[in-house]
Order: sequence, then C-alpha cells, then structure tokens
Amino acid sequence: MRQWIAGLTALLISSFALAAPSPWQKITHPVAGSAQAIGEFANGCVVGAEPLPLQGANYQILRPDQRRYYGHPDLLMFIHRLSNQVTHLGLGELLVGDMAMPAGGRFSSGHASHQSGLDVDIWLQLPKSRWSAAQLLKPQPIDLVAANGRDISARQWKPALGMLIKLAAQDDEVTRIFVNPAIKQQLCASAGSDRQWLQKVRPWFGHRAHMHVRLRCPPSSLECVEQAPVPAGDGCGTELQSWFQPAKPGSGSPAKKPPPPLPRSCQALLDRHLIEP
Repeated sequence: MRQWIAGLTALLISSFALAAPSPWQKITHPVAGSAQAIGEFANGCVVGAEPLPLQGANYQILRPDQRRYYGHPDLLMFIHRLSNQVTHLGLGELLVGDMAMPAGGRFSSGHASHQSGLDVDIWLQLPKSRWSAAQLLKPQPIDLVAANGRDISARQWKPALGMLIKLAAQDDEVTRIFVNPAIKQQLCASAGSDRQWLQKVRPWFGHRAHMHVRLRCPPSSLECVEQAPVPAGDGCGTELQSWFQPAKPGSGSPAKKPPPPLPRSCQALLDRHLIEP
C-alpha cells in the first residue's frame, strides 16, 4: 500500500512540475565537459551527454523529432550491449524510447525522472523488421495489461518480451527496471528457478507498454545521487500483491508540492545557458 501512496505523491509532484514549459528545452546541445551525471534521477542534469546515433544497426529510436535521445556515455554503451544481445538471440528489433534531453533536466511532459542521463525507456515490442520513418515518428504502443489491471494480455504477451526484460536486468550497470505490476507478476510466474534478476524489476504505475531502465551512478560522477538498494528477494510476494489491493479508506490524496530546488551545479548550468545568447 505504501507504494500506491508514494506513487501518487510522485505523480502529483511531477504533474505540478511539468505544467509549464521546461527551460531545459532551450538547451539544444550537450554541455561540453567530461561526462557527469548530476543530482537525482528525478532532479538533476548531465554534462558531457552524447546523442544515441539515429542510425543503429540493432535498434531504432522512437519519436526522434522530440530530441530525447541523449544520455551519459554509460547509458549509450548499455543500449548498444542490449541491442547486440537482442540481435544475437534473434528476438527482433530493439525500440528505444525516451532517454534525456541534451543537458538533462525536467521534461515539460511525460516524465518526472530521466533527468541525469541514466534512464531509458525500452518499448516492449520486438518487431522482426525495421520500422519506417513514419512509424518511428508516430509509434503505436501495445498495451500488455488486461482490462482488469491484474493480468497481462495473453494475446499480446510473448515470451521474448520476458527474455528482453531479463537481459536488461542481468546487466551489471542496471539497478532498477520499472514495469507495470501485472507484467512483474507474469515474470514472477514464468521465471522458474533462475530468479535473482527479478530483484531489479520493480512494479510501478503505468508502464503497460514499455520498461523503464535505470543505471547506477557512474563512479566518476561525484555529484550523482544514488537510490537506496532494492529490497532483498525477488519481490514476488507480499510487496507485489500490495499493488493489487484497493487504497485504504481515508488515505486521501496528498497536497500538491512544488518541485524541489535543483542541485546547485544544475541551477548554475541552467542560468548560464539561459543568459548566453
């Protein structure tokens, strides 16, 4: 139940924060310097980000016109590793969704996190052929969760999607993968005896058509704020089932809060780039 309350709080905060256009959108090129992920995943920025090449042999970038395909070099290396594994196993084409903006920071819509260049959305589709430019500009997500919100859609779910999530979770640089609780439940049921990787797969609101992958703070990023370690175990017991319980009467909705102040390095970076012609 605590997950529901915490998640609702996060959603309200993010909707408050993203109601107005984000000044980070005005920074159209990466900030020069050695690669540094700064601050928290939901309150930070990135120096020395790199764009994921638009033409990748083993992946395709969705909605490239939004220019959300930047990240810390560690994130780009992860995407290359994962896409190479997917291709080697013959699973299909990897579809890369939102990463970060050129300097990170808050999006105007769509995410509260993805701010420090260490998060990426990977769509839970594995097409066997490459999509056209028109398909990439207006991709159609596939809802993998049944109407009851508790189960996956048996018609849409494919074992290859479970393998994709497992491959990402087994990467040493990955600390968390957010999926819908129904998808986590499906993974728990089909994992068999090899369950250690499930610890990283965390149930979260939405995420019915994609997984949100988060990397650890790079050792050289001294201002990067790491999350607490995930709880021990595979997360398939009481913790998961709490996501399917109705909210307690009287829990109410928390009051809206303004976004927290930016880390000083990020605020200085933003001020400098908004002042410069």
